[in-house]
This record gives sequence, C-alpha cells and structure tokens, in this order.
Amino acid sequence: MFRSRAKDEKAPADKTRVALSKQPRDPQAPKGRPTPKRSEAQTQRRSVANTPTNRKEAAKRQREERRQALDRQRQALATGDERYLPARDKGPVRKFARDWVDSRFNVAEFFLPLAVVILVLSVVRVPAIQSIALLLWLVVIVLIVADAAFSGFRLKKRLKEKFPGQNTRGAVPYALMRSLQMRRLRLPKPQVKRGERP
Repeated sequence: MFRSRAKDEKAPADKTRVALSKQPRDPQAPKGRPTPKRSEAQTQRRSVANTPTNRKEAAKRQREERRQALDRQRQALATGDERYLPARDKGPVRKFARDWVDSRFNVAEFFLPLAVVILVLSVVRVPAIQSIALLLWLVVIVLIVADAAFSGFRLKKRLKEKFPGQNTRGAVPYALMRSLQMRRLRLPKPQVKRGERP
C-alpha cells in the first residue's frame, strides 16, 4: 500500500533474473571462459590445498622455506651454482674477481700461519728472538699492504678490459677480502686452479 511504484516495477525483473540463473545450463551452451588446462587446474588446487589455515602453520611453513633456502645457498657456496648464491657473490663481475684471486698466490692468505709463528717467537724469553719476531711483523704487514695495492690495481685494469661499460663497483674490495682468507676456507669454493687464467 505504501510502497513506491519504482520498487514494484524492479521486483519482477529481479525475480526473473534469479529464476533464469537457477535453471540448469545447457551443456552445449558456451560458458563464457576457456577451459583451463589440466596442469593449471591441478596447480591451482594444490595451491589452495597448501595454503596455511592459521598463524602457527604459516610460521612453520615460513621456517621450513627459510631452512630450504639456506640449504640451497650452502650447497651453492660449495659448488659455485650462480642461481642460489648470496647477492654479494652473484654476477659475472664477482665471479671473475673470485677466479682472478683464486688463480694466483696472495701474501695475505698466509697471514694466519705466519701470525701463529710470530706469536710463538714473541713468547720466547730471548730478547734477540723477540726483536726478530717484531721485525717479522713489520715485514709481513708491509708485504700484505704492497701485495693488496698491486693486486687491486691489476684487477681494476682487468675488470675494465673484460667488462667495459658495466658497473664493477665493489668488485676490487670484494676480491681483496677474499685474498685475506686461506684458499681452502674461501666461500664460494675456488673453481680455478692456481696459475689457471680466468
């Protein structure tokens, strides 16, 4: 009685639309979208089935994914697989810098064994031996600095020749830090032998 005419006119149209949608669709009629491939449908079902339902499950899954990523990274550091290396080790410039350092002898890589010998000599209570140990410290430090400066200069020149126009920023300090480590302790593991040109 008090309803507006506009609502009365709209109601039958809405009812017919609902009635049409509830009718079974003719199997021959097009459904308005392409049928997905079986592989797509399966991956969609799997992703829906694998979604975590609560926070605890989501945290557990995140820890598991992080552990798997770290395992892949550890294996990549051992094998040199570029895909899973950490960001600081990725790219052809860093690989060349690593190979260049690994292909030659560096004074800095013998620093730890020499430091142990010098410390043992400095503990001896003979003043002549202690002064020799002090002199050895000085000689080792000067040799390391000179070798690092020479290596850095040569590597920078090689990088400019090998990668003209590319960003080689940070590659020289990266290589010098690698040269401070003993060869067998370096990560990623050396991929070239000594004397082999990268």
